[in-house]
Amino acid sequence: MATTRKATTHWEGTLFEGAGQVTLESSGLGTYDVSWPSRAEEANGKTSPEELIAAAHSACFSMALSNGLAKAGSPATSLDTSADVEFTPGTGITGIKLTVRGVVDGMSNEDFVAAAEGAKTGCPVSQALTGTTITLDAALAG
Repeated sequence: MATTRKATTHWEGTLFEGAGQVTLESSGLGTYDVSWPSRAEEANGKTSPEELIAAAHSACFSMALSNGLAKAGSPATSLDTSADVEFTPGTGITGIKLTVRGVVDGMSNEDFVAAAEGAKTGCPVSQALTGTTITLDAALAG
């Protein structure tokens, strides 16, 4: 069964002088300020489309990897994933770096890296970002 999630943005003013608020409608978790300076310069307590993509990508990848490890008979004790989304004004998103460290009993680092590569490819957010260079740094923790 398909699900739909919704977020909305209210923007006022021009791109460079204006500002907006993005609201996570489906979850009701909150409303967050956005602006061009928070996107292209320092965050200064505001979010950006790229930070929201990073959040979505790190969560989706972690879910995909967790599922893949469990299906392979080696469930993870923990996974810590970060996604760094690089944005260049005038060009757009120029790359995403996923970094994951996992605790998986009885698994070799080589097998963990292979599972992480599979999760990177199979993650629905990675698939939605087709055309963007996505790199991966995966290793067992410790």
